Amino acid sequence: VVLLHERRSDNHSAANTMTTVGRGLKIKTPQNQKLLTNVAVMRLKKCGVRFEIGCYPNTVTPFRNGVIKDVGEVLQMQTVFSNVSKGVLANKKDLIKAFGTEDHYAACLEILSKGELQVSEKERTVHMDSVYKDIASIVAEKCIDPQTKRPLTAALVERAMHDVHYSANARRSAKQQALDVIKLLQKSNVMPIERAPMRLQLVATEAVLLAFKKEFAPIITVVQETQSTAGNTCEFTIDPSHYRNVDKSVREQGGSLQFVDAGAAQGDTALE
Repeated sequence: VVLLHERRSDNHSAANTMTTVGRGLKIKTPQNQKLLTNVAVMRLKKCGVRFEIGCYPNTVTPFRNGVIKDVGEVLQMQTVFSNVSKGVLANKKDLIKAFGTEDHYAACLEILSKGELQVSEKERTVHMDSVYKDIASIVAEKCIDPQTKRPLTAALVERAMHDVHYSANARRSAKQQALDVIKLLQKSNVMPIERAPMRLQLVATEAVLLAFKKEFAPIITVVQETQSTAGNTCEFTIDPSHYRNVDKSVREQGGSLQFVDAGAAQGDTALE
């Protein structure tokens, strides 16, 4: 009877929604799911040894992109395993050899940065489709048809991406890849496309304003100018690719730039 009771107790423990692994640490999973079904595994092979960490699903990419700042929202536990599903901890000597330290937290950060997320083929396909659509949406937001000067649709951009056989990269953000797509579409002539112009406002003294318009006359289109006791302003449009040079010149001369058309300008500097 005692043996039977122990077996039942063991079975109950294995089916529990929480397990203790080394030093009393626990891998947490929702109470309505079986053990480890809600864990995404990050894997990194280094010095011939496989290391794994358990992460919460759908948190790794946002963490790498800077959307999630707190590591605690990503890691199930700050522990390195040789096999997450079996709960086997990484060997101390292997950690020191591979990461130069036995500190699990430091090793976790490197695995998060360089490791590969282990997902099923179906999950991978769904994720890549999502990234593909995000890229197309960003391109559509940032570009126009050079002939009609009207905005593009995400569906049109996505079809063009298929036509040039563009493959999304799961390890790079959609915003980073959007600039690659814009350049690729411009070279391919699959569809007419150009970056939507930024609309900026320059606030400066009259002397700086005159020098600015003379220096950048070939690349800016002045929309309007105003003069007041608060200072002189000039609103103009410019191709986003010239923004860095213009901003640097204005700062050096003591002026300041402000975005007027936030829709066209938002995030453009990050795409450069």
